[in-house]
Amino acid sequence: MESRLDQIRAEFQRIEETLGQGGLSPQQIKALSRRRAELAPVVNLIVKQARLAKELLEVEPLMRSSEAEMRLEAEEEKQRLSEEFARVKRELDEALLPKDPHENKNVFLEIRAGAGGEEAALFAGELLRMYSRHAEARGWKAELLELNSTGLKGVKQGVLYIQGERVYSWLCNEGGVHRVQRVPETEASGRIHTSTVTVAVMPEVEETEVAIRPEDLKIDTYRAGGAGGQNVNKVETAIRITHLPSGVVVQCQDERSQLKNKMKAMKMLQAKLADAERDKAAAQSVEARRSQVGTGDRSEKIRTYNFPQSRVTDHRLERSWHNIAAVMEGEIGPILEALREEVRRRSLEQASK
Repeated sequence: MESRLDQIRAEFQRIEETLGQGGLSPQQIKALSRRRAELAPVVNLIVKQARLAKELLEVEPLMRSSEAEMRLEAEEEKQRLSEEFARVKRELDEALLPKDPHENKNVFLEIRAGAGGEEAALFAGELLRMYSRHAEARGWKAELLELNSTGLKGVKQGVLYIQGERVYSWLCNEGGVHRVQRVPETEASGRIHTSTVTVAVMPEVEETEVAIRPEDLKIDTYRAGGAGGQNVNKVETAIRITHLPSGVVVQCQDERSQLKNKMKAMKMLQAKLADAERDKAAAQSVEARRSQVGTGDRSEKIRTYNFPQSRVTDHRLERSWHNIAAVMEGEIGPILEALREEVRRRSLEQASK
């Protein structure tokens, strides 16, 4: 650990010296400044930990003083320094954990109705709204790129493109099966019905990360439906792209421009193909699966929304929240934070082995 801390401080010092010398290109300045910003909080913690360790050593002789009052003050100071040292060490341990390369990326959030017929489709629509409201509350931008709706305000499939600060780091644990338990409006006997919806969260990727050959694509255009004025119904602006080798299909009708829809659909396709590769790699990596809050399997039931009991239970945490109305309005922050904390705990536990 000490050698790693020394390496970080040395790298930080080299970057500061290089930036101070001048004669750098704008690209070099940008890259070095970004790296400096990443290292600065860690270096501050390293410096603080070293200072506290020194102060703890300095207080030891005072605890052996012949004066009772001096010994008491020294013991109190040691207690304060020890607590602060432990806090800084925890923060430093977390700061040194490997960072997810996707944590700052935007995401494509895909919601599909599962088992349960129309009730599943209705709940899929409610989850789509829940995530949209949460994004709005956080100051993120959520665009509805794809929507395959049913006749009763239900959603067979919908895709949100969510942009903002650290979006993926907050939503990455939402993938899996979401189960709803409630009495449908059409159920005359009052029997509780169970339905499921699947959620997939895919980070946006750069074109260079996924190689797609033009000859592997089948591109169709069609007339978009829904709001958007007369142009929507008269011009084939909507795009459907099929990736022939994998069978993955994406579509976008968000924009009035066919070109813009095509660009967004391609980004969605790249994200889906990259996500499939990550799933394949994770399935083969024992270490990757140990740090996850679930198995990583998309078929895993991760959460239950029980409306009669006003309860939302996350099965990975074995913890419940009794405010389902607020949750469905987008107030899922406490659940997301609890999941992030569990990931941090498991990562620290794994790092200490």
